[in-house]
Amino acid sequence: MGNLHYLPLSVLFFAILVAIFLVLVALLEAGLLHYAYLRIGVGPRGALFLLAASLCGSYFNIPVTHLPGQQILAQREISFYGMQYAVPVVVNWPGTVIAVNVGGALIPGIMSLYLLIRNGLWVRAGVATACVAVVCHSLAHPIPGLGIAIPVFVPSLIAALAALLLSRRHAAPLAYIGGSIGTLIGADLINLGAVSGLGAPVVSIGGAGTFDGIFLIGVVAVLLASLSGGGRPRVAAR
Repeated sequence: MGNLHYLPLSVLFFAILVAIFLVLVALLEAGLLHYAYLRIGVGPRGALFLLAASLCGSYFNIPVTHLPGQQILAQREISFYGMQYAVPVVVNWPGTVIAVNVGGALIPGIMSLYLLIRNGLWVRAGVATACVAVVCHSLAHPIPGLGIAIPVFVPSLIAALAALLLSRRHAAPLAYIGGSIGTLIGADLINLGAVSGLGAPVVSIGGAGTFDGIFLIGVVAVLLASLSGGGRPRVAAR
């Protein structure tokens, strides 16, 4: 079970994500992101807690099933589009384990469901999700020893663009919902049938290969979407 839990990125690239998170904390304390986060549907502290939970949860994978009878590749790191992804080193592994990453799939999925119900964006969220899923599926690559990987900035940029086109008022929650769910569907779920011959010890939905893109959705997409809001919310005069 210990081989199921590992950082989805190399230590260097994971440290970069931590640094981005710390910059957001500094901007929040300076009062620059407060209203942008309010527009996403949660308070600023709750948004930072969400990102922190995603970072911490990325270490944990919940096993779902496994594909037996394969030759497993034992590599520590795999490079894709300049990113270094971590792969657990295993001994006497039964096959490819299909798992769900807590920080890259479970937490974003629950948060997306909350934002969807809270804002009632069923149709527009479906369109945004479909746009991201189509693009991610077209760019997803099966990587031997790893699983499915996509270029890191694609999900957040496509999600922000689709959200801004669909609704400037609800751009932030649309970007998060469409980016998170669209990436999980387009990159991971649709391509599960292609992982059987890759020799990956663990294929984690929302984990190595897609976690960095999903995490940046909570950063880049929100920052891009916040540009459409413009200024502080109006306060009614007494």
